[in-house]
Amino acid sequence: MIVTLTANPSLDRTVMLDAPLQPGEVQAARAGREDAGGKGINVARVVAAAGVDSRAVLPLSSEDPFDSVLRATRIDAVRVPIAGLARANLTVTDPLGVTTKLNLPGATLSASEADAVIAAVVDASRDARWLVLAGSVPPGAGDDFYVRVIEAVRGALGDAAPRIAVDTSGAALRAVVAHGRPDLIKPNDEELAELTGVAASPDSLVADVTGSARGLVASSRIGAALVTLGGDGAVLATPEGEWYGRPPRIEVASTVGAGDSALAGYLLAEHDGAAPADRLRSSILYGAAAASLPGTQAPRPSDLPHDDVPVTPLS
Repeated sequence: MIVTLTANPSLDRTVMLDAPLQPGEVQAARAGREDAGGKGINVARVVAAAGVDSRAVLPLSSEDPFDSVLRATRIDAVRVPIAGLARANLTVTDPLGVTTKLNLPGATLSASEADAVIAAVVDASRDARWLVLAGSVPPGAGDDFYVRVIEAVRGALGDAAPRIAVDTSGAALRAVVAHGRPDLIKPNDEELAELTGVAASPDSLVADVTGSARGLVASSRIGAALVTLGGDGAVLATPEGEWYGRPPRIEVASTVGAGDSALAGYLLAEHDGAAPADRLRSSILYGAAAASLPGTQAPRPSDLPHDDVPVTPLS
């Protein structure tokens, strides 16, 4: 079982254009779609599509229109009642794969609602292999919200607690790395630079990212780091070493959810007992598959590119 928490779910609306976006102008859209989004939900959808048990925990009002879209995904979801409504995110994509996103802040959680979400995560995590804490922290929850979730899960379940993966950014990621001791983090290169204060040079992107990720793992503040680099692939840093993987060629439809699918691909490979290099390869394949699909669609194993993903050990 892989359990996910989406603390700030979103109704993802995607608009597909026939030409590049022209700010200030009126344009006709080629197509559009709506998906139940939020990083943890995206991960759960990909995991479920691969035939592995998943469960998604999220705060959600029983009157929220988001629920009808969520039910259409048919994933196992634990809904924690709240007063507010899920946010809506707008994504605009053009024929070249250029993506423009507008993300709203989401519902504000009261202290009691935040506590109820944490309790639901603890209960859902019993007998789970991984717990994924993914996405932004909702207003009202506090930057240390994920740290509190980790402490509650490990405090309640002890040695039976699942391994914990975190995919967030900014202050929430800094708090997790400083105080949460996660087993895995999955930033992109920009989020890693914000975390470490060391910006990667375009001319030495892989080397700079690897150095920053290696330093975090060596500090024992995290167990491993999976750093996605978009079209440049991904880097995996573990206590055993570091690896770089180059992505296959694809026609990009939408990059929304590609990082979430990359994380799901890593967890699916780990679930099957794969070695680190093969976990990285699976991560890149799933991320590429998601980027080749419109909207926030969950790629299935049949959607994975057939091209090889060269993985190089870096140490």
